[in-house]
Amino acid sequence: MAVKSNFSNDDFVSILSNYDLGDFEAAQPLTNGTVQTNFLLQTGSGKYVFRYYENRPLGSVLFESNLINYLTAKRYPCPAAFSNRDGEFVGLFAEKPYIIFEYVDGEHLETLSDDQKSQLIHHVAELHNITQTYEPSYQEHRWNYDVDLCRTLAQEAAAKQASRNARYKLAWFEAELSALDLPDTLPKGICHCDFHPSNVLFQNGVFKALLDFDDANYTFLSFDLASLMNPFVPGFDWNSWFHFRPDENVFDFTEAKSVAQAYMRHRPLTADEKTHLFDMFKLTVMFDCVWYFARGAAHDFFEKRKIDYLNQLGRSRFYHEIFD
Repeated sequence: MAVKSNFSNDDFVSILSNYDLGDFEAAQPLTNGTVQTNFLLQTGSGKYVFRYYENRPLGSVLFESNLINYLTAKRYPCPAAFSNRDGEFVGLFAEKPYIIFEYVDGEHLETLSDDQKSQLIHHVAELHNITQTYEPSYQEHRWNYDVDLCRTLAQEAAAKQASRNARYKLAWFEAELSALDLPDTLPKGICHCDFHPSNVLFQNGVFKALLDFDDANYTFLSFDLASLMNPFVPGFDWNSWFHFRPDENVFDFTEAKSVAQAYMRHRPLTADEKTHLFDMFKLTVMFDCVWYFARGAAHDFFEKRKIDYLNQLGRSRFYHEIFD
């Protein structure tokens, strides 16, 4: 992640003095990503990753540390967190929380082979199987992805922009959210919610670890599945959507159907999850709209065009393309 806070060698000596991880030798900033500050620490006993949470309250980080401890106890492939001599997994430095993680060797792949995609999907389904009965503590300190959160974040984004375009976009946004059908009875658990290549480690072509649970939260399990799916043709993207006509067929379900089938080999979907996967996929698009709320004119922009195409297709056709 990008380094936003500076640490001296003396700072790391002081921090490590309360851990049984060996004496500090060196620190190297890790610069991939944009949110939290990370350093690779070298001590007398090995390598560790120091993560400093720039924009997360203590409760949110405690949610993550407890989740990581639960997953590693279940032998899930993710870096373990280390406790200090007081038995605490989350420390504070300059009033911000940090965790020291296990260093896992491997490489980040920008492009995955079909086999590597299947491995990732397998471990996403495994995460869901493991956490379907997990009762998270500090849940209220996380953004738990659902319709209510999506609406709240959009309202905040529109208020921040305070423009006519933002008001029009919010009106469209709230109408589309109201049309989603996502029953509370859909299975819930922990979703990772960020499968960027920098968060997935492979070694010699084999899945090694899922990293960075900074966005993980308690939500509908099918949210992660929907976020892995892309039912659009490869050429339809944020920088090319305007080349397509509003009435053009932009769908190619080949990959999306393959992802769903691979996932269901490890966690079969309930009948309700299948029925409402259309709405779940639309919810992932709406969250993308939140993250890029300032992008595009309200009458026609990338996420709106996606939703318009999906509305033209309909829930029934989406279901049959994926599951028949």
